Amino acid sequence: MSELEQAWDELVVTARRTVTDGLVVGTSGNVSVRVGDGDAARILVTPSGVPYDRLGPRDLLAVDLDGRTRTGTLAPTSELPLHLALHRTTGARAVVHTHAVHATAVSTLVPELPPVHYMTAALGGPVRVAPYATYGTPELAENMLSAMAGRTACLLQNHGTVTYGDTLTAAYDRTAQLEWMCRLWLTARSVPGLSPSLLTGAQLDEVAERLAGYGQGR
Repeated sequence: MSELEQAWDELVVTARRTVTDGLVVGTSGNVSVRVGDGDAARILVTPSGVPYDRLGPRDLLAVDLDGRTRTGTLAPTSELPLHLALHRTTGARAVVHTHAVHATAVSTLVPELPPVHYMTAALGGPVRVAPYATYGTPELAENMLSAMAGRTACLLQNHGTVTYGDTLTAAYDRTAQLEWMCRLWLTARSVPGLSPSLLTGAQLDEVAERLAGYGQGR
C-alpha cells in the first residue's frame, strides 16, 4: 500500500468516526490530511456530498496546495479553502471540521469559549469564535485563521468547529475535547442563579507547562 493509499484509509476511518460519534449529520463536516512537503505536498480531502460510508479506495482524492486536483475524479469538499489555509500557514498535517451540536451552540452565544476546564490549555488557550461568513468562502477561511492564531482549535460562528494536529488522531481528539468542553460550559451555565467558575491565565499557563511533559514520551 502506498503512502497516499494508507493516508486515505486513515482519513476515511476518521470521517466515519465523526458521524458515529454524532459530530456531524449526513455529509456535513470534512477531513483532510497532508502527505509530503513542498511542491510534492498532497492534501487528501473528503469529497463534496458523498456519504462517508460509501467512500472506498477508488475514491482517493488529493489536491496540491493550490487546490488543483492531482489524484481522483470526485469534486473536493466545498470547504477546501478552509483546509488549504491551515495547511499553507500552519504546521497542520491533519484538519477536522465538524458541525458538533454543543460547540455550534456555543458559537452563537459568546465570542470565545470561557475557560471552564483546564484542558483549555491543551488547545492553546481559550477557544475563539471566528465571525460568521458563508461556508466555502475565502472570507470564512480568513476569519478562521485569525481565530486560530496561537491555537489548534476554533469555533465558527453559527457553523461548527475546526481543529488541526500533527496526525488525524490528534486533530480528531481535539475536536472531541472541544465538543466536551462546550457541553460542560453549557451545562454549568444552565443552573439558575449560579455562574461557572473560570480559570485564570496563570492557571492555564501552569497546566500548559505540565501538559508539555504529559504521557509516556518523557
